[in-house]
Amino acid sequence: MYEVLEDFAQENGLRQTSTSLKLLIGLSSILLSVSSPAPVAPLLVAASMSTVILALARIPVRFYARLLLIPVSFAVMSIAVVLFITAGGAVLLEVPGLPLAITADGVNLAVLLLARVFGGMCSLYFIALTTPMTEVFDILRRLRVPTVFIDLAMLTYRFIFILIEEAGQIYRSQVMRLGYGRFRESVQSFGMLSGALFLRTWESGEALVLAMDARCYDGRLCIPGDTRPVSCFALAAALLYIGVVFGASLCTGGLVLV
Repeated sequence: MYEVLEDFAQENGLRQTSTSLKLLIGLSSILLSVSSPAPVAPLLVAASMSTVILALARIPVRFYARLLLIPVSFAVMSIAVVLFITAGGAVLLEVPGLPLAITADGVNLAVLLLARVFGGMCSLYFIALTTPMTEVFDILRRLRVPTVFIDLAMLTYRFIFILIEEAGQIYRSQVMRLGYGRFRESVQSFGMLSGALFLRTWESGEALVLAMDARCYDGRLCIPGDTRPVSCFALAAALLYIGVVFGASLCTGGLVLV
């Protein structure tokens, strides 16, 4: 999944668009979504970001739908709790024999949380699917973020892929040997996988350090710079979009569904 995300970030239809512009749109959309007092603005963000991801970035619909299922699963569980613990307003539904009820305030809060999740995650996927992490690190360098922090972030990002690759190889080997046929065997196999994964990841880290020293590593990792300029039309369109979403958030602040 993570490798596929990075592959799309390298080859999507918005690859040549300025990284600064994409980060401006994505981060602004996230902030507007999570701070909106009504669900209209987050839903507008979700619809617009999804349209850009599918139509302009040309991300496959099935893959994007699978990505959205991840936050939806957590949101549904949270909303189920919010519906029953939030009191206030008219009672819409009562559970016979139990002190549980769904009220109007609970429904409004649940819909708002769901809209915020969709708006924020669609904006985050817009950044992840259209912007390689190397370009994000370059933006952090231009913003004068400490070099130590950027280098640690780059190494951590690299080791995520090493961890996933090593875990996949060990897991496939265990499955071929019927290591997960029974519950007891599954527990033992998982313990062996965790121990072997720690050792192999440690060895991969040492190999990376040796490779960096062999290439005269001087304490700084080189980051390729982003030289793509931002056109006036693209900047104006981005600011107009942010203004429309902000205006929708202000105009619909008192909106309630029930």
